[in-house]
Amino acid sequence: MKKIRNKVLLVSIVLTSLISFSFVDVYFEASKNLDIFATLFRELNIYYVDETNPGDLMKKGIDAMLKSLDPYTSYIPESDIEEYKMATTGQYGGIGAMITRKDDYIMISDPYEGFAADKAGLKAGDLIVQVDDTPIKSKNSEAVSSMLKGQAGTEVKVLVKRYGIEEPFELTIKREDIRIGSVPYSGVLDGDVGYIKLSSFTSAASDDIVKAFEKLKKEDKIKYVILDLRGNPGGLLREAIDVCNIFIEKGKEILKTKSKIKEWDKTYKALNNPVDTDVPLVVLINRGSASASEIVAGTVQDLDRGVVIGQRSFGKGLVQTTRSLSYNSQLKVTTAKYYTPSGRCIQALDYSNRNDDGSVGRIADSLITEFKTEGGRSVFDGGGIAPDIDVEVQKYSNVFKSIFSHQLIFDFATQFYYEHEDDKIDFNFKLSDADYAKFVTYLDDKKYDYESESLDLIEELEELAKRDKMYDSVKTQFESIRKSLIRDKSDDLKVNQDEISDFINQEIVARFQYQKGRIRTSLTADPEIDVAISILKDNEKYKELLTFNKEREESKKGADRGAIMPPSASH
Repeated sequence: MKKIRNKVLLVSIVLTSLISFSFVDVYFEASKNLDIFATLFRELNIYYVDETNPGDLMKKGIDAMLKSLDPYTSYIPESDIEEYKMATTGQYGGIGAMITRKDDYIMISDPYEGFAADKAGLKAGDLIVQVDDTPIKSKNSEAVSSMLKGQAGTEVKVLVKRYGIEEPFELTIKREDIRIGSVPYSGVLDGDVGYIKLSSFTSAASDDIVKAFEKLKKEDKIKYVILDLRGNPGGLLREAIDVCNIFIEKGKEILKTKSKIKEWDKTYKALNNPVDTDVPLVVLINRGSASASEIVAGTVQDLDRGVVIGQRSFGKGLVQTTRSLSYNSQLKVTTAKYYTPSGRCIQALDYSNRNDDGSVGRIADSLITEFKTEGGRSVFDGGGIAPDIDVEVQKYSNVFKSIFSHQLIFDFATQFYYEHEDDKIDFNFKLSDADYAKFVTYLDDKKYDYESESLDLIEELEELAKRDKMYDSVKTQFESIRKSLIRDKSDDLKVNQDEISDFINQEIVARFQYQKGRIRTSLTADPEIDVAISILKDNEKYKELLTFNKEREESKKGADRGAIMPPSASH
């Protein structure tokens, strides 16, 4: 017995020594390299031939260091703290408008309804020429945005150039505390389907959804719900938990986080009484749905609470925490990975193992693991959330992409607005054939170059033929095909009239009904909305999708694994 105790004591001493040595070794390496960096920084600033900006140098050095880890770990200097607060709370002091670049100036793309810019008379399409006494020609959007923001109650003067008015004029705007709601639109589709668009997970996201949902139930007597998380990049983890809790019963496990520091591991459960655990639910996702959006979609899927429709989500299974630094700066650092109720982590990219060129690969196919939902359906980790019903991404014509990117639809909507300013245009507005003809005429003197997809394919084939040294023998045929494929722009505008008209409708309605108008109008030509409504109203199909089916699971298993991880996939 004494020998055993001695052996145990010896092992304990050895382990303690190893751990202590390891800790001392790591501490020494960190201390040594901090000293090297500090002395290098000092010598550089003293002896470099030109004047240096120590703050800029340090910011670039920190950013480069953090970039080697992952895109979400970042340094937030004191000057950017307000921007960070705005991203997490949706609140800031300013005029309440979205801006974009237009040639040499900054243009108002969307004034927020009822806020300072709107009340002062700023309109979508207005060009900002000057802010207070500062001309803003050639300044970037970030610089002008900073000039427009400020403490609530203070005033800012803007010199505005407007369509149809020859001379610029001045507007004085009193800044306000701006809170951008997380739910830009909610309403009723097809008589009894409630629709809620959630744009971000800021500090009041769950409250915004509850208000919208309860209003739809009380006033519109809805029987079904669509929660739209498409393009939602995420936000606060706590809000994701609370959004899940709206539809999931109290006490249910929603999420686990696991960190390098075990004391930080947490299990999150639904803490509140739910609003409705029975209403048939569809969650819409796409490639732009990330982080908190994936927590909600993954939890709804894992607990078989609703049907997820759309495209595979982004695949961000990492949790960030902010740590306070000196001089009011902060570090946003990745501290944990999160796991949905089935036990899966949906992180798609492996930032811990980089390729030789510095790029990041996807999680290896051999590491993909199958998990089970509460009802026994198969789901997989390591590749975002795969929807229960995959809807193909809508493809747009090259002519549309060109006129859209050149802001020609936006500019036409500006012109249309001032020609119909007194009209009552609502969500049901449809561009007439006569007005579309005016749009085509409007484009006559505008530049928007593009090639058709067919011509793109011909160019690819030509390159292949040249590579295989076959081009000379088929050159005549290629030229003949190319001539037959080249069409007049007016032909493309005619063929793609419905597609282009849909976006003109959205932009025109937004001029009269603001952001909610754009969203509501977009839903009239939305294939994912059509699929969602058909599933919700087919009770048997809805239940079938949420019930384990051996035959379907076998076919889905192969499709999901192949879709998640092609062997050569890289990023």
